Amino acid sequence: MNSTTKFSLLLASALPALMATPSYAQNAETDASEDGAIIVTARRVEERLQDVPISITVFSQQQLDNRNITTASDLGTYTPSLTSNSRFGPDKSSFTIRGFNQDSNTSPTVGVYFADVVAPRAAAGTPSGNGAGPGSFFDLQNIQVLKGPQGTLFGRNTTGGAILLVPKKPTADFEGYVEGSVGNYDLIRGQAVINIPLADTFRVRLGVDRQKRDGYLHNRSGVGPDRYADSNYLALRLSVVGELTPDLENYTIATYTRSNTNGFSYKLASCQRNPALRTGRAALTAPLACTQIDRQAARGDGYYDIESPAPDPLNFLEQWQVINTTTWRVNDALTVKNIASYSEFRERVRYSIGGEFFIPATGPSAGRGVSATILNNAPNQETAAQSTFTNELQLQGQHGNLTWQTGAYYEQSEPLSTGNTSYSQSFIECSDVFTLQCVNSIPGLSGVSLVYNKVAFRNIGFYGQGTYKFSDKFAVTAGLRYTIDRTTGSGRRIQVTFPTANTPRGVCANPALPVGAPGSVTLEPARCELGGFVQESKRPTWLIDAEYKPSEDILLYAKYTRGYRQGGLNPSIIGLETWNPEKVDTYELGAKTSFNGRDFSGFVNLAGFYNNFTDQQLTTTAVGRVPGIAGTQVVINAGKSRLWGIEADGSMTPFRSLQLDVGYAYLNTKLQEFVLPPLPANSPYSAPIPLTVGNDLPLSPHHRITGTLTYTLPLDESIGRLSIGATYTYTSRQIASDSSPLGLLPKQELVNLNLNWASVAGLPLDASFFVTNLTKEKFYLNVTNNFASGGYEAIAPNQPRMYGIRLRYRFGM
Repeated sequence: MNSTTKFSLLLASALPALMATPSYAQNAETDASEDGAIIVTARRVEERLQDVPISITVFSQQQLDNRNITTASDLGTYTPSLTSNSRFGPDKSSFTIRGFNQDSNTSPTVGVYFADVVAPRAAAGTPSGNGAGPGSFFDLQNIQVLKGPQGTLFGRNTTGGAILLVPKKPTADFEGYVEGSVGNYDLIRGQAVINIPLADTFRVRLGVDRQKRDGYLHNRSGVGPDRYADSNYLALRLSVVGELTPDLENYTIATYTRSNTNGFSYKLASCQRNPALRTGRAALTAPLACTQIDRQAARGDGYYDIESPAPDPLNFLEQWQVINTTTWRVNDALTVKNIASYSEFRERVRYSIGGEFFIPATGPSAGRGVSATILNNAPNQETAAQSTFTNELQLQGQHGNLTWQTGAYYEQSEPLSTGNTSYSQSFIECSDVFTLQCVNSIPGLSGVSLVYNKVAFRNIGFYGQGTYKFSDKFAVTAGLRYTIDRTTGSGRRIQVTFPTANTPRGVCANPALPVGAPGSVTLEPARCELGGFVQESKRPTWLIDAEYKPSEDILLYAKYTRGYRQGGLNPSIIGLETWNPEKVDTYELGAKTSFNGRDFSGFVNLAGFYNNFTDQQLTTTAVGRVPGIAGTQVVINAGKSRLWGIEADGSMTPFRSLQLDVGYAYLNTKLQEFVLPPLPANSPYSAPIPLTVGNDLPLSPHHRITGTLTYTLPLDESIGRLSIGATYTYTSRQIASDSSPLGLLPKQELVNLNLNWASVAGLPLDASFFVTNLTKEKFYLNVTNNFASGGYEAIAPNQPRMYGIRLRYRFGM
């Protein structure tokens, strides 16, 4: 389907905007109903949180602001059972729920949805797209974190869960706000939102979010910028609701996001100091790493000091999307909804991975530094460039005691222009890597890897789900989805070495050529092209749930869910290009209770779950066995695991001025089986490195605790509403790599504070002060996983203490 066809479909679905109506909108300023109950859309309809048999964590916009949550990695810090994988920086974070992790080129285990539409795809070599990028966390109704497989009602099947970002919808009132924030690391953030009812039948909401902040990682290399891990994004959002009749509504959202930063860089932290254990590649790289680490120590480097030799680093993300939702309420028993979207995602990166290595005083690079890896996009091309079109037709209804919904889903994602490209230079000096003007820094180790990939996705789904109430106290829900996935791709991978300065010699990772055959990469790149890769799967997923309400304030439930995640492919990994779907069977018991006494109110929710995980997609390393072919990360269906745990969360108001919000998750995971797939005889790679059976799964902490205490001072209304809040989070140790001495991540403890003064002196002015990581805790969030193959390891430091003040002026409210 070409872009013209997609645009035509979107235009056709948007035409009813000229003649549409309101539907069942939530309160514009909170995520609660008029009686104070929290409203969620976890089952694609509006329901009280306490009536939904799903383990859910909900954040209002005020809670996001209080915790200074502006990135996906921030959200992972405060949610029990949710971990963010920030291996390639906060702007490229992916999510892990209950131990279901996404890495490398796999599809997400956790689907992220904005206004009921799944996040745009990307097929880059490092995780990006598919999630909540910069600028996603402003002017929201709420964020809902759904735990466990959500493969019945939501478009893209996922094994771990789903995260729903619900934007605020245009209202019938003229209102808005202007907000500014300043803080340390030269933080400057501005927001503005205006809601305009142009007519009784036409409402518009426009918002902008702009943030800049210096990086907290200090570059000591003398090359490139002084700071890394900075923030610099712009997010725009336009929402339009049009109506003509009481039964027809059209809701269109257009978003644009751009982020342009220096990116993230790792800190070299460990090396193999025993010469007897430096084997293979580590015999060359481990001594260099130790030299650098010793130089850092002698210089007195601090925890946030790094060395990066990238002369002009860049992490540029750009995304735009149009979402159109048409809702037709046919009668009291039937509602028809169509949700269409089109988006484009582009990314360009240039940054160092693994730190700088100091070359000893011998050879052509004596006394200079090189990077373990510098990743670059090809000239005038993107590291990732993908379009995504989705359309979902949904029918919802109620007949007597049966509430039901059914629908069909279509998704097509295609590469834009040349697809995904990268020039990765390792241990080599290049005056111009794009024209291959390079000099070997370390003979036998230096090189440039050129990768060109094009990957397309098609997803088709048909689903139905219904809840039948046998009585006011007992109900059963059953749902079924049948999904058809198809992924196709082509690409080429070329490894370039330089026997003579600025004279490239290319080796194609193509088994159709003689093993190790040289080719002129500047004249005959097509010799390395491999295409026609296809990965297809057809799978049913389902849900069976029994719900019992002994009283209005208590819900007990038991359910069984089958979840599945589609397979995929990476055309440049010869012999291991494709991998198959994975599946999980989940069994869950839960209880939700609420209490609304005169002097004591709140809720407490509990859930226990057990997952049987098979055909698991695992990421490991395959070592090159052909001279000039470097090792690479590969995805294989090698695993079988079991995962079980408990989750608890609650909110209590023991008296009017004090509120306590708590959450706890216990997670126990175990890799039960790891089976290596056979490789073709002419594969340029040796067998992948096996993972350790019996270990925990990556990024699966056993314990996660979060608690927030908020006290509101008993002041006269003429002064305003002044509250003080403190949040404490604890995350126990977790595995990032089972082959690295630093692979067991340290425990994490954070204390955040916020002070909010609403309606200052009775004016429409709100003031806030916030501080995160109050006690300046230092811990690392991930590792590069290079110790087994290279004899060195680098870490990703956490954010230091951040603080700032925020002023918001409200109007029309």
